[in-house]
Amino acid sequence: MIQDKVSDISSTYDKALRINLDSGKYGTFAEIGAGQEVANWFFRASASAGTVAKTISAYDMTMSDAIYGKAKRYVSRERVSAMLKYEYDLLVERLSDKRGADTTFFSFSNTVRARGYKDTGECHGWLGIQLQLKPCHAPCEILIHVRLLDQDNVDQMEALGIIGTNLIYAAFYYRDNLKLFTESLMDGLSREQVEVDMLKFSGKGFEMVDNRLCLLQLVESGLTDAAMFLPDGEVVQPAEALYRKPLVLLRGSFNPVTNLHMDMLKQTREVFQQSLAEDQRDQTIELCEISMNNLLRDGGVDQLAFIDRADALQALGKNVLISRCSEFHRIANYLSRYTSSPIGIVLSIGLLNELFKAKWSENLAGGILESFGRLFKHELALYVYPWKNRKTKNLVTAENFQTPEHLPHLYTYLCEEGRINSIPCGDDELLEHTGRDIQRMIAKGDERWRSLVPELAQPAAMREQEV
Repeated sequence: MIQDKVSDISSTYDKALRINLDSGKYGTFAEIGAGQEVANWFFRASASAGTVAKTISAYDMTMSDAIYGKAKRYVSRERVSAMLKYEYDLLVERLSDKRGADTTFFSFSNTVRARGYKDTGECHGWLGIQLQLKPCHAPCEILIHVRLLDQDNVDQMEALGIIGTNLIYAAFYYRDNLKLFTESLMDGLSREQVEVDMLKFSGKGFEMVDNRLCLLQLVESGLTDAAMFLPDGEVVQPAEALYRKPLVLLRGSFNPVTNLHMDMLKQTREVFQQSLAEDQRDQTIELCEISMNNLLRDGGVDQLAFIDRADALQALGKNVLISRCSEFHRIANYLSRYTSSPIGIVLSIGLLNELFKAKWSENLAGGILESFGRLFKHELALYVYPWKNRKTKNLVTAENFQTPEHLPHLYTYLCEEGRINSIPCGDDELLEHTGRDIQRMIAKGDERWRSLVPELAQPAAMREQEV
């Protein structure tokens, strides 16, 4: 790894030039969907013959299929990986005898849906690089997914060229520093232009990379509002998993993951699915959302805590979403980007009470009415789990919940419209202990905690509390 922080370069032109002047790096560029904007930066800089073995744009689908094989979707992870492999293998086959001993070969590819004529659809793309870390070694691969947010095609093309060059440069010079790698992807760009919501390392030399931490870094560094991985730890671009699926989301700190969390999901799923068409019920996706606010410790993000909580949720077969969307209407807007099917958000009485506090709408011109309007703009409903008052032993549910004095009519309306729903508790004993109670039990060696935490989540719970 070469990490020259003293002479870090942020200019796209200078990045391309530095690579061009490094005779040990040589590769091909294959780009589909928005011109040859990345390769163009290397041609703009001097000495491009030192880097560029070939550039290609296979725009015609028949031509593209003939080269890379047929694809169900042309803007997809599978397509960009096929492009990378084909171009890399061809490069090595033709040039390894001539210069393989002292060259690290690479292939760069992107497949993009940029703004077209009279086009108002989602503009996004997959970019990747396959490269050798040392001459004659097997290659590794780095993939990212981007959303192109500019409204004009020419601006999207310019942004694509910049972020592609940033990716290549980071792969060569920043690959041992995840924070620097991630944040350098946005050199010369703003979040108003590009969002990066997936980053994955794989292959020779990256065997020890935990790609869940890559997603955490994307969210922490502000390149995206949320990122997702599956129960097996596979990182995904959210549209891959959520497209048109009914969703049930549970927000929480999950410190630790408890039987109460599992009952909240179980009870919500049973009520939520009654509102779905029969053919949708087996398509419902459950998401457990870990908020960045719940991972802060001593002024920074606690990566070990994140891994422990992720491990516990995955062991229980749950999909995990990391987000920086503290307001409910922001996470609702994020999820509705990927599905037009119903969305159910599970919450406790405590969180329901929070929703009616002014602090969550103080930055909105329409105040709390605008906050709720944004939240329920989409086909979304809240499912409220009960809470037991420790002093009175009274059970507080969505039916007897007391709103602030000036909002009872709004609350009644939302309940009558099915936007706020009450769900039962499967076992009243689950309401007797909070997550903090369980943390204290673990710390004191009180074995009662084991009856409150799913067995598969117990190893992770113990690791986190022992830190």
